[in-house]
Parts: sequence; structure tokens; C-alpha cells
Amino acid sequence: MNTHILQRNMGQSSRKLPSTDAGENGSANLLPTTPTSPTTPTTPGLSDHLQPTEDQPQVYRTRWLMLALFSIYSFSSAFQWIHLNIIANVILRFYNESLPEDVFQRETAIDWLSMLYMLAYIVLVIPATWVLDKKGLRICHILGSLLNAIGAWIKCASVSGDRFAVLMFAQTMCACAQMWVIGIPARLAAVWFGPNEVSTATSIGVFGNQVGVAAGFLLPPEIVPNSDNLDDVARNLSIMFYGTAAFTTLLFIIIVIVLKDAPPKPPSRAQMLAVEASKNEDYLSSLARLLKNPGFIMLTISYGINTGSYYAISTLLNAVVLYYFEGQEQNAGRIGLTIVLAGVLGSVVAGIWLDKTKTFKGTSLAIYILSMVGMVVFTFTMNLSHIWIVFLTAGSLGFFMTGYLPVGFEFAAEITFPEGEGTSSGLLNASAQFFGIIFTIGMRAMMNRFGVLAGNCTLAVALLVGSIMTAFIKADYRRQKAGQEYFAKLDNIEIEVRENNEEGDIELAQDM
Repeated sequence: MNTHILQRNMGQSSRKLPSTDAGENGSANLLPTTPTSPTTPTTPGLSDHLQPTEDQPQVYRTRWLMLALFSIYSFSSAFQWIHLNIIANVILRFYNESLPEDVFQRETAIDWLSMLYMLAYIVLVIPATWVLDKKGLRICHILGSLLNAIGAWIKCASVSGDRFAVLMFAQTMCACAQMWVIGIPARLAAVWFGPNEVSTATSIGVFGNQVGVAAGFLLPPEIVPNSDNLDDVARNLSIMFYGTAAFTTLLFIIIVIVLKDAPPKPPSRAQMLAVEASKNEDYLSSLARLLKNPGFIMLTISYGINTGSYYAISTLLNAVVLYYFEGQEQNAGRIGLTIVLAGVLGSVVAGIWLDKTKTFKGTSLAIYILSMVGMVVFTFTMNLSHIWIVFLTAGSLGFFMTGYLPVGFEFAAEITFPEGEGTSSGLLNASAQFFGIIFTIGMRAMMNRFGVLAGNCTLAVALLVGSIMTAFIKADYRRQKAGQEYFAKLDNIEIEVRENNEEGDIELAQDM
């Protein structure tokens, strides 16, 4: 790759893919022009070929509002995913009379409050991504936020020791709602944001989800502290459930009123091509092409291992921390918060880094290896009896493991272009949910039989396997190539116009 193309890809050249910050009705010169000096006359005819046309890309200020709405909606969904499992010991005591007698089955039943999200995604990912690709973002946001609110209200009716089944049904509704959360960031970024903002926008979309997980770790132990008085537990659960229901209902109303499906014009040349291709796209054919892409298959498995490990750790964090630090329910939530906040920082840093360097494979591999190292360090420092060390190691684990999320989305979008981002993201997340269930059940069984150390070591080995797989993925950056071909065509236009004008100047001089 020559220096000119390299600079262009890294966002350092003056000739980037078209991107403006026009208002809803604004316009801008989206195509690059040849610079001229005050003493040099402008080349006649060149501007005629490079004037903006109606089919040129454009970005809109409202893209940030759309991203913010999605992020808040994602926040509410993620909160409901983990807000019960971080107080698993309290939930176990409160719903004791409606749980199985066997210890492993009882604990696994509580684990399923989290794993329901993973199972629902595996079952519903194909129809959900079809709705996303064919009906657009708006209908997905409305359906998801509605189900999220309904599930939250049903939880309000589950506050009784004999109603664990009602709680499970409510969590199932919420699990179905998150079908239109996890796979949305890459699609929303591509639909609304310019080429040099896509990775950052994806990271912010993931950011909203992670903040929701952070709140799900931090708030429940504070709102519903462990208490011997089950009436106090019931009252505190009601406060948490009714507060969540009110918030999700208000959010649903705002989404119905404000959220838009797509901007009037696509924000990038690559997205214009993708929109054009989607008009005649057959969803099943697109799915088949993805499944025939070796690089994407390896990425799907490796992404599932990494993110599935994160899901397992999050689900079982209460049990893992209490195994080493008895009675530290609130610190278990704070450790979860530390993991997520460090991960938010990692996601943002990774997104900015990708926008500037476009090194998708190299970044993926580096973060993956560091996630594995973080898991090893976290595992072998738990038994040092110093909880502040756990905070530090958990933070490093979260920075790299959660920072991998937007990188995986964007890497997939690059190597599968022009297939829909919703389809590729959906398959990535289906893999993550599958491995999340396997790792959670397996880790719970190993913890009960061999201890927490054995379970954590298993995840570390799995991350090593994922790192090796990532190293073998081919760096086939198709989305970048589409942008380069666009600029190459412009170069040819400029050269042709200059040559024509030079011939005209010679003929004019001869006539004189």
C-alpha cells in the first residue's frame, strides 16, 4: 500500500471519504477539490465534474440524538440482565419456597435469570436480525423498549416467595427485548455516522450497554441489601422493580415520539453502496454467504469465547467474590462496577484507535491476548485476602475483555462488507450467548465440585484458544477497499479533465 492510500485510510489525508456536519436541511461540498493558489487560475471544467450531486453522502446533527436514545434504551436492558444475579444469594433466600430442593439445581435456577438472555438470543436471533434488516431501526427500538417495559412491570407482581415462576416469566420478556440491543451499535453507526466516526459511534453504543451493566452491579446491593427479615427484602425489591418499570415506560414513550429510522441521505459512500445492495438482497442468501466466509466463522467463534467468558464471570460474580470474601455482597457489586467502568474506557479507547489506524485484526489480537492475561492475573490473586487487589485485577480484566466488544463488531463489518451489519452482529452475539450458557453452567458445576479456581482456569484456557484463532483470521478489509475504489475513480476523473483542458489550451494557442 502506497503512502497516499495509507494516509487516506488513517484519516490523515485531506481527501477523506465524504463527511459533513450539515443540519437536516443543510448541504456541503462533499467531494474533494483540487487546491488552487491566488496566483493560479482555476482549471476550467474541473469543478463541473466535482460539484456535489443529490446522491452524495451527508451526515446530520440528529445522529447524536439517535445514538443517545439507543444508548439509554440499551442501558435499561443491560440493567435488567444482571440486577438479580448480583444479589443472587438474596434472591435465593427470598424465593426459597418456590425453588428446587437440590443445591445445584437451586443455584442453577438463579443463574438462569441471567442465562435466559443468552438463550433467547440464540433462539430469536434469525427472526430478529431479519426484522432489523428489512424493517429498520425504528421498529426494532419500539418493539424492544415495549417488551422491556412490560417485563419490568410483571416483575412488580413477582414480589412473593412463592412467585419465582412469575419472576422468570418477566425476565423472559426482558430477555426477548434485548434482541434489538446487542446487535444494533454497528448497524446504527453505519446508518447514521460518517466513515471516520463509525468506530467511535459503535463504541458509544456499546458504552450505553456497559453503563447499564455497571448500574446493574452497583445499585441492587445498595437497594436490596442482605437482610434476615424477608419483609424488608420484599419492600426493597418492590422499590427496585417499580423504579425500573417507571423508567422503561417513560423511555418507550420517548422512543415512539422521537426516534427516526434513517437519515434522508446515507452518511458515507460505503453505506450508500450497502443501501443500494440491500434493495435486492435476499436475507437467507446473505446469511449463507456469511457462513461460507472462513474468516468470519473464525471471528464468530473467537468472539463468542471472549464475550461468553465475560457473561459467565458477570453472572457468577456474586458467588465468586463471596467464596473468598464472605459477607461482601456490596463489594461484589462494586467489583462488577469496576469491571464495567474499566471496560467502558477500553471500548472508547479501542473505538478511537480503530478510527485513526484501521488496524482491525492487529487490535483484535492484541486485546484478546491481554484479556487472557487479565483473566490469569484475576484468577491467581483472588486468594490473597486483599480485596483491593481484586479491584485492580478485575479492572484490568474489564478494560481489555469489554474493550474487545466494539472491535469485534467493526472487524466483522470490515471482512463481511457489503453484507448487513445487523446480520453479522447478530451471528457474533448468538455465538457469545451460546458460549455464555456453556461457560456459566460449566463454571457453576466446577465451582461446586472443584472450587472457584478450577472454574476461572477453564475460562483462561478458553481465552488462549480464542487468541490462537484470532491470529489466523485474514485481514480482508472489504469496507476500506470500497472507499479506496471510490477515490481511485475520482483520481481518474481529475486526470482525464486535466488532460482534456491541456489539449484545449494547446489548440487555443495554435489558433492564436
